[in-house]
Amino acid sequence: MILHSKLKGILGLALLLPVALVACHKEEQAVAKVAQGAVNAQQKAQAAASQIDQQRAQLANIPLPTKSLYVDVHEPGAWKNPFLSVDVDYLTLRVTMVDANPSTVGQGTVLRPEAARRQEIQVRPADLPEALIALPGGAWRYGRVVAVAESPLASRKDRPKVRRIVEATIQRLNDLGIVVEEWPAR
Repeated sequence: MILHSKLKGILGLALLLPVALVACHKEEQAVAKVAQGAVNAQQKAQAAASQIDQQRAQLANIPLPTKSLYVDVHEPGAWKNPFLSVDVDYLTLRVTMVDANPSTVGQGTVLRPEAARRQEIQVRPADLPEALIALPGGAWRYGRVVAVAESPLASRKDRPKVRRIVEATIQRLNDLGIVVEEWPAR
């Protein structure tokens, strides 16, 4: 009887050994997947950092902002640099191009209105750096500074989401080396 009980114990251990080996192998596979995921995440982070560095280098051609040029601008319509209006699904980028005519004759009159040189485009937040890089140098009259405001068209229930997008946009612009002037001033 004692021999039979010992035989049962040995047989039970023999059956548990393959189960334990399979469990260990599955654990090793899980650890390997986590390690591979970490390597992939690190590679993606390095690629994103490299892309930000390239974008920052392209925007470095724009001179640093001169605050004395825009410190007295209090109306969004008078802002001469790029102006971002943030909505739930998109950003509206307003740009006022420089007057191609170097003569001061008729400047700002019906013959050469500033509003005719103003353009607005809708941009996805992910495409903002490329849109800013594509702007001509004359669109940056104050230097590398962008005004950012919440869209007045956003509904009341969307305001918290719009505010989060504004904050993310400001962070992204700062990462690119662009100074942000938030409207209205906080």
